[in-house]
Amino acid sequence: MKRLSALVLTFLFTVALGACGSQPAAQPPTTTPAPAAAPVTTAPASTTAPAPTTAPVPTAAPVAEAPGVNLTEGCVTDYDPQVDYFPEKVTLRRAEGFNVEYHNNYKVLTVSRPYPGATETFRYILVQCGTPAPSDVSDAQVIETPVKTIAALSTVQFADLIRLGLLDRLVAVQNFKQINSPEVLALVEAGKLQEIGGGSSDINIEAALDLQPDLVMTFAASDPTEWDHPRLLEVGLKTVIHSSWLEEEPLARAEWIKYMSVFFNKEAEAERIFTEMEERYTAMAEKAQAVADKPTVFTGFMYKGSWYISGGRSYFARMLVDAGANYLWADNDATGSPQLSFEEVFERASDADFWVNASQFWTSAADVLKGDERYAQFAAFQNGHLYNNNLRLNETGGNDYWESGVANPDVILADLIKIFHPELLPDHELVYYRQIKPEA
Repeated sequence: MKRLSALVLTFLFTVALGACGSQPAAQPPTTTPAPAAAPVTTAPASTTAPAPTTAPVPTAAPVAEAPGVNLTEGCVTDYDPQVDYFPEKVTLRRAEGFNVEYHNNYKVLTVSRPYPGATETFRYILVQCGTPAPSDVSDAQVIETPVKTIAALSTVQFADLIRLGLLDRLVAVQNFKQINSPEVLALVEAGKLQEIGGGSSDINIEAALDLQPDLVMTFAASDPTEWDHPRLLEVGLKTVIHSSWLEEEPLARAEWIKYMSVFFNKEAEAERIFTEMEERYTAMAEKAQAVADKPTVFTGFMYKGSWYISGGRSYFARMLVDAGANYLWADNDATGSPQLSFEEVFERASDADFWVNASQFWTSAADVLKGDERYAQFAAFQNGHLYNNNLRLNETGGNDYWESGVANPDVILADLIKIFHPELLPDHELVYYRQIKPEA
C-alpha cells in the first residue's frame, strides 16, 4: 500500500513539473505565426482559464532616408510622405514682396505685391518632381521643381540665373537689344536663345508654345491683365510674376535671388550669395554713415516739362543715405519718382555738391546742355560733379545698371561712396557711374 501511494505521488509531481517548466524566450516573428496545436495530455482538464496570448505588435513602415540637400536635378523615385524633401530653405530678412511656406514635398510661394497698387496676391504651389501635389490648391498654379527650362522676360532676372549656375536653363528672353551680360550674349551668339517679346511689346505666343518652357517669368509695371501675363496663362504656360523693382530698399531688391532659387531648389546657394552681399553692403554703409561731413546731393532731370526726382522713401534715396550723402529730398514721402518744376529743383539744389542719376542718354556735357541749357547753372555741373549711372551702356542703349546693378547693390554703393567719400575706398574703380565734366 505504501508502494502504491509513492507511485501516485511521483506521477502527480511529474505532471506538475511539465505544467510549470520554463519556455524559450519569444522571438519577433518574420511572418504571422500559425497557431500551435493544443498539446495532448492525460492529466485532468484544469478549471482555471488559460492565460491570454499577446498578439504580435506590428512594426512601423520603414521611413525613406531624408536627403541632406535639396534635389536640383531629376525627380524623387521613392516618395515617402514623412520625408522633408527641402532640408535647405530660404529665410527672408529684407524683401517684403513675397513669402515662402515650406511643406515636406511642396512650397507655397506667395507674391503679395505683384504690381503697383495691387489688391490681389499670386500663389504658386511648387511641388517636388516625383511627389504628389496637395489636393486643395484653390486658384494657385502648380509648378514642378526643379524647373528645367525658363523664359526670362526681364533683364533683371539674368544676374540671378548666372550666379545660381542656372544659365543653361534659359531658353528665351524678351529681346536681344537690351542684354548686357556677356554670358547671356554668348548664348545669343550660339543660337541657344529665342526672342519672344513681352512686357510693353506684343508677346509671340506661338514661339512660346513651340518652346514649351517649364516656366515663364515675367513682370508688370501696371495691372498684368494689360500685359502678357494672362495671355500666357490662357494657353497653358506656367507663368509667374517677378516684382523686385517694387521693393523700397536696395538689399530687399537683391534678396529676390531667393525668389528665383525656390523654382530650382537652389535655396542654399541663394542664401550664401545674399548673406555675403549683405555683409559687404552693411560694412561699407556703416563706414560711410559715420563720416561727419555729408555732401548735398540731388537726382533726376527734365522730361516732357517735369523734373523727375527720386522719392524720399525710394530705394535710391535709401542708398544715398547709406553712401553717406545728404539727399536734398529726403523729406519727401514718395517711393517712386515725384514730378517737380525746374524752378523748384533749382531753388533747392542750385548749390548742391553732387548731381547723380540723370538721363541715360547723357554721356558728355554737350548731351546735358542739349537737353536744357539751364542745366549749366547748377554748381554740380560747373564743378564736374555730375555722375551718371550709364557707364555700361550697350550699343543699342541697354543699361547694365538696370540689369546686373539691381542684383549687386553693394557694387553700386561702392561707386557712390567712391564719388562722395573717395578716401574710404581708395582702390575702388567706378563700375556703373561715369563722371561728366564741363567742356573747356
